[in-house]
Amino acid sequence: MKTSFLYVSLLLFLLTSCKQEPSKESSLINYQGNESYSVISGSAIVGYLKTQISGDTIQVDYDYKDNGRGPTMKETIVLNAAGFPIQWQITGNTTFGNAVDEHYTYNGTTASWTDATGSDSTAVDATKWYVNQSGSPYSAILTARSLLKSEDNSAEVLPAGTLKLTEMEKTSVTVDSSTVNLTAYAISGADLNPSYMMADEDMRLFAVISPSFVILREGFEAKEKELRAYAEKYSAERFESLQKEFAHNYSKKVRISNVKIFDPKTLSLSDLSSVVINGERIESIEDADAKGENEVLIDGAGGTLVAGMYEMHAHAGDEDGLLNVLAGVTSFRDMGNNNEVLDELVKKIESGILAGPRIHRLGFIEGKSEYSANNGIVVGSEAEALAAVDTYREKGYYGVKLYNSMNGDWAPAIVKKAHEYNMFVCGHVPAFSNANAMLRAGFDEMTHINQTMLGWVLEPDEDTRTLLRLTALKRLPQIDLNSAKVQETMDLFVKNNTAIDPTLAIHEVLLTARNGEVMEGTKDFIDHMPPNVQRSSKMALAEVATPEDDLAYKAGYNKIVETLKMMKEKGIFIVPGTDLGGSFFYHRELELYQQLGYTPAELLKLASYDMAKYMGDEDLGSIEAGKLADFFLIPGNPVEDIKAIKTIAMVSRGGTIYYPTEVYPAFGIKPFTPMPVVEE
Repeated sequence: MKTSFLYVSLLLFLLTSCKQEPSKESSLINYQGNESYSVISGSAIVGYLKTQISGDTIQVDYDYKDNGRGPTMKETIVLNAAGFPIQWQITGNTTFGNAVDEHYTYNGTTASWTDATGSDSTAVDATKWYVNQSGSPYSAILTARSLLKSEDNSAEVLPAGTLKLTEMEKTSVTVDSSTVNLTAYAISGADLNPSYMMADEDMRLFAVISPSFVILREGFEAKEKELRAYAEKYSAERFESLQKEFAHNYSKKVRISNVKIFDPKTLSLSDLSSVVINGERIESIEDADAKGENEVLIDGAGGTLVAGMYEMHAHAGDEDGLLNVLAGVTSFRDMGNNNEVLDELVKKIESGILAGPRIHRLGFIEGKSEYSANNGIVVGSEAEALAAVDTYREKGYYGVKLYNSMNGDWAPAIVKKAHEYNMFVCGHVPAFSNANAMLRAGFDEMTHINQTMLGWVLEPDEDTRTLLRLTALKRLPQIDLNSAKVQETMDLFVKNNTAIDPTLAIHEVLLTARNGEVMEGTKDFIDHMPPNVQRSSKMALAEVATPEDDLAYKAGYNKIVETLKMMKEKGIFIVPGTDLGGSFFYHRELELYQQLGYTPAELLKLASYDMAKYMGDEDLGSIEAGKLADFFLIPGNPVEDIKAIKTIAMVSRGGTIYYPTEVYPAFGIKPFTPMPVVEE
């Protein structure tokens, strides 16, 4: 169910402005005709992008489905003679089904637009490109053509922001006897991270690339992995550079003075103290005014130190690492990934080349179907699934995660084999099965609260590999939590000591986000974000077609909270994770758990100490002499108000020090706190 600003931004490709004199002929005179592209995820073709250009009009047809979901969009773009849009119509549905009817017009003096956030207009004294909210990535090539004609290859855009085009390198690809010379570009400035594309010598779009997702000219699909490697390289180079610039590896001991320390065993704060780091470990905890020789001194200014937190539902990538560390998340549990990419990422983080949390790997096992998620190992039989367990054991993964398209009848044998190896097992409920069957099979943990609750409202033949696993949540309000059906499931959780990874924050977004309204979970930080991220925070994910849908989804979310509260009361262990990329949303996940009956202090303990015990990390989870130096500094008191963790002044990840205020501008984020006073 992963959705995050980083994922959404891939769908919100940008267009830009430049001041130039109108030409006498169509700006598209050299681009007439049709072009076709394949959409590829995890090396599987999952959809298409097609364009038809006639005169000054571009028709775009964009559709892909990965893991049973994806956008369906049609666009009509009309350009004037100077190459700027005067009409732009976008219709269709977003990845999770939200209906799109976006349009833009320019009449020579006024630009007007309507998108999911509402309608707006502005007087403009020079033509500018409009940044579409829900259109296809085809706009990347129009961005590049325009920016190449702009001063410094950068320009302001509508509704807000400034974009810059950077040439990355020149290369070529050959298929059979056909060679295409290419230039790779980065487009940056209005989002958290750049996006990458490739154009041929005629400035026609050849590919839009990311480390996991590629849109590639038809006929060149065999080069997908080769081109994806360029995006992997550019992303790695960006984050390696940020690590070199902002990771402080001091050559002497580091003392954080004048701080209170959260003690998860007593759920309280210590008196003012100082913490000394020597290398990657905590050497000692001393009096607040204690001093040593040849030390770096960081003034904690009376703030609070909390042990590093665990994001327990991550899908790790280069772009997730540093932002999570800055948010105090120093450990990840990866819930499914491209295994080669993940293994390389772990090596780079452990060697200090990249910033990132410590990663515990779960091996992803998916069944073959038209709805398959293209990650991990995809299997077609029980024997192949058991072989996948062997593979993950050999690679050192601590457990496995089972997914939607796998045959639920294979679960008992998979669990039995994994447990023989002392491996952990969790996952979704495979299609046409239910949570009770997985609990009886021996799952150690159930993933996503909706996966459990759907078993109480679905018919046996309904297919959860589709968006039904979202739309059926409208049925949740009818559930009687005291019914025999529900209590049977609850009893199985308790009897088997099975934990629940509810990902409550993503359910809040899925069920309560509405077009034109700022998502509740983003209100404390959204004003600090780049323009595109701010805009995406006012867009629903699901289609809310009627007032009845609105009420049903909101009531469904309330039923989820009620269910989790009952689970907590019954002693079912709750594991905090987001499936939203962590970082700022991880803070929201914890904040939401207050509705379940947790105090702020209990949440700090849950996110750090309890998760360290759950994962077997004896050197983490609390701030004590001899343990690894994973902790963060906040100005406020999180025991009184959990929201205090949203303003972090300093993070130590194994003795490497980061100051979020110093780093956030590289992502276009306005800092939240002043820099601590540091004496070297």
